[in-house]
Amino acid sequence: MERCWEMGVTNGSESGLEFNPMKDYMILSDAQKIAVAVLCTLLGLLSALENLVVLYLILSSQRLRRKPSYLFIGSLAGADFLASVIFACNFVIFHVFHGVDSKAVFLLKIGSVTMTFTASVGSLLLTAVDRYLCLCYPPTYKALVTRGRALVALCVMWVLSAFISYLPLMGWTCCPSPCSELFPLIPNDYLLGWLLFIAILFAGIIYTYGYVLWKAHQHVASLAEHQDRQVPGIARMRLDVRLAKTLGLVLAVLLICWFPALALMGHSLVTTLSDRVKEVFAFCSMLCLANSMVNPIIYALRSGEIRSAAQHCLVSWKKYLQGLGPEGKEEAPRSSITETEADVRTTPDPGSRSPGCSNC
Repeated sequence: MERCWEMGVTNGSESGLEFNPMKDYMILSDAQKIAVAVLCTLLGLLSALENLVVLYLILSSQRLRRKPSYLFIGSLAGADFLASVIFACNFVIFHVFHGVDSKAVFLLKIGSVTMTFTASVGSLLLTAVDRYLCLCYPPTYKALVTRGRALVALCVMWVLSAFISYLPLMGWTCCPSPCSELFPLIPNDYLLGWLLFIAILFAGIIYTYGYVLWKAHQHVASLAEHQDRQVPGIARMRLDVRLAKTLGLVLAVLLICWFPALALMGHSLVTTLSDRVKEVFAFCSMLCLANSMVNPIIYALRSGEIRSAAQHCLVSWKKYLQGLGPEGKEEAPRSSITETEADVRTTPDPGSRSPGCSNC
């Protein structure tokens, strides 16, 4: 109850900062502030640039925009881009410059950060489900995962993420409920609810990718038995094994980046935290930003189709810079055909996988 207060606009006010209850959350030393400012700036800029490139490549390619898989990857890139910009800016302003806003503005900022990270995890779940269906139901994949259904799923996910994230702005604050040890104005019961929601999303991601890894393990045994023979479905088995390596990397990065921060959030619900633990949490939070930086490398830039689109863009820009812009524009249809032909050449046997699952 001691932290229940009405916060006015105190930016630039010496007396406001002197009596500002938010000082309990501003616990970084000068050296730590410099480290946070440097890391947030570098990670934020790199993550924003990577995700912006992915978004541009997907939105500029009519072929990629039509595929549900790339709609999910585009949503992930969009959420990570917003998370990079919003989190990095607000984190530095709060912890480094001790910026304090009105209650409504602060809750809007923290709600926006929560929404972008929640949408990022939600997009990861939809991508996981898409790949699960692609591998488990290849004959009916195109009928199950249509562009319309993908857009509906994305809309539901974003609306749900926004609704949950802005609940504190709608009035669910820590007066008279106990305040969080880590987040100003955020009640412990809301933090518990958000952690449970995120836990459900992570459980879905781990289950779907875990199933694919288990299936790939079975295929490794089958490949060892039929190493010297050609059997039906052998190309698909090799595809699943290659995919399993990517999914193993996905799960490792996901757990490394998110588990420390989530564990400390859960720990804060049952005990009082020291300033040293709060300092550790501040740096663990930046691992979530690092995850937004790694996601486009794992999900997008490893895709042959996105790399093909990037090469096409580089060729077009090179011609434009050389003064051949008009010719490059005229050749766009031909390069689109070439890209399609290249995709066909790199696609395994039609019988070994679904034609709608070229990025799996």
